[in-house]
Amino acid sequence: MHSILVIDDEADVRDGIKRVLERAGFSVRTVDNATDAMLELKRLAADVVITDIIMPKVDGVQAIGCILRDFPAVRIIAISGGGNFDVPGYQPAAITTTAYLVAAKRAGAHFILTKPFESRELIAAVDQVMGAGGA
Repeated sequence: MHSILVIDDEADVRDGIKRVLERAGFSVRTVDNATDAMLELKRLAADVVITDIIMPKVDGVQAIGCILRDFPAVRIIAISGGGNFDVPGYQPAAITTTAYLVAAKRAGAHFILTKPFESRELIAAVDQVMGAGGA
C-alpha cells in the first residue's frame, strides 16, 4: 500500500484529502505544518507528499525544497487556493494561485492542483506521480 503524507494548515482540507485517499486504498498521514512534516518523514517514509503552499512559518515552496533535499525519492503534489494578503477587497485569486503553484513547480513539485479540486482529480494526480516515480 502506498503511503501519503498530507501537509495543510487547514484541518478541513487535511481531513477531506485523507478521507478521499483512504477510500481509494492509500495509507494517509496528516500534519499541519512543514516542520512536523520533516519530522514525520524521518520517522516513517512516504511515497507521496501533498503540501499546501500558503502556510504559516515555513511555506510549501520552502517545504518542497527541504523534502527533496532530504528525501529525493518522494513525489510531491503542491496544492493551493491562493491567498489574499493584499488590500482588503482586492482579490486577484487566480493570478495569486497561479504564481504560487508556478513557484512550487519550480521548487520541484511533480504535480500541482488548484483548490478546490474534485476527488477524482486528486486521485488521478496521486496515480500520475506514483507512475512517474516508478513506485
